[in-house]
Amino acid sequence: MPKPLSLSFDPIARADELWTRRWGAVPSMAAITSVMRAQQILLAQVDAVLKPYGLTFARYEALVLLTFSKAGELPLSKIGERLMVHPTSVTNTVDRLERAGLVARRPNPLDGRGVLAAITAQGRRVVEDATGDLVAMDFGLGGYDEAGCRELFEVLRPLRVAAGDFVEEPGTEPEA
Repeated sequence: MPKPLSLSFDPIARADELWTRRWGAVPSMAAITSVMRAQQILLAQVDAVLKPYGLTFARYEALVLLTFSKAGELPLSKIGERLMVHPTSVTNTVDRLERAGLVARRPNPLDGRGVLAAITAQGRRVVEDATGDLVAMDFGLGGYDEAGCRELFEVLRPLRVAAGDFVEEPGTEPEA
């Protein structure tokens, strides 16, 4: 868990004030700084819960993705696409999961050069236990109620659309 700073002031609000005096108001500076600090806090909390399982959040996400697949296995390229990470990161993640006995690699019968990552029985047990622990601590978002979590999701959605994560169809309801 991150060590509390226990400052007597909000350092991001202070930076925003100083920024405004020097360069003028740029609300996006305070927003990005808040988002980045939130990411640091959340990642530290989640990683502290996952560490006893030998997982990082990236490895946990890969295991969860494999549990979502019908056969419990996916091509490495599909894992990278769904997790929105570079192929090198997928290879590194699967290597570590394989060394831990949580994933096994096998040739892709539909692609002679491709490789599938398949979750093992041990991987399924670990992901279930880790998920229980993450849910119990609300993935670090215990300061928000259900409506607040949904609002946070919606506030960040336009950023993801603008980055090209997906194409939002006009008139469709977002999937939470």
